[in-house]
Amino acid sequence: MATSKVVLHHLEDSRSQRILWLLEELEVPYEIKKYKRTPEKRAPPELLEVNPLGKSPFITDGEVNLGESGAIVEYLIGKYGQGKFDPPENGRLDNLYFTHFAEGSLGPVLTRRAIFDIVPDHSPALVRPLIRALFQKVDQAVNVPEFRNQGKMIETHLEKSGDWFAGGNSPTSADFLMSFGMETFVLRSPESLGPKSKEYVERIQARPAYKRALEKGGEYAYVVKGPE
Repeated sequence: MATSKVVLHHLEDSRSQRILWLLEELEVPYEIKKYKRTPEKRAPPELLEVNPLGKSPFITDGEVNLGESGAIVEYLIGKYGQGKFDPPENGRLDNLYFTHFAEGSLGPVLTRRAIFDIVPDHSPALVRPLIRALFQKVDQAVNVPEFRNQGKMIETHLEKSGDWFAGGNSPTSADFLMSFGMETFVLRSPESLGPKSKEYVERIQARPAYKRALEKGGEYAYVVKGPE
């Protein structure tokens, strides 16, 4: 019986990079199909041919067609991990929490900050200074407190857990999911993160599998510390 090969539909400069990192860590055969962003920095219409939402990451694995980063990470680890990326027993609850925190709590704040940066630049020139001042004021009231609270919580947790969110000696689903958010956090609100959090991002980006993923994935704006 023929063995299926994972196909990753990979959008440059996106959350898909963490799936590519996981595939490199798993060392399973896979194929990468790359998609470039439009001049407006949006996903291209070609992605609609494989994913009805037109979004990436998206994988196919034999008869399996799957989107959503969290679902993909859990599926790949469950099928191909062979226990390699399972959390230690005393870290299972932390792994569960941060696997969902990545997109449930951290993701929306990062997205809002990105929107607040983008909208003024795309406003009519005549009102652009007013729009920028308004968004900066709202950002200070809405986003900055969230960044501070989440940054403090993450730092406190990493001081306790060590190298990885679930403890132990290797990344788990929580780390693969948190990687993109932490990279973005460092770039968008570094003042809200402590030293353990910044070391965490450097640790991820120093891994050989991560470096291979960068080489294969194409443009990625969230590299905090370049490959050594």
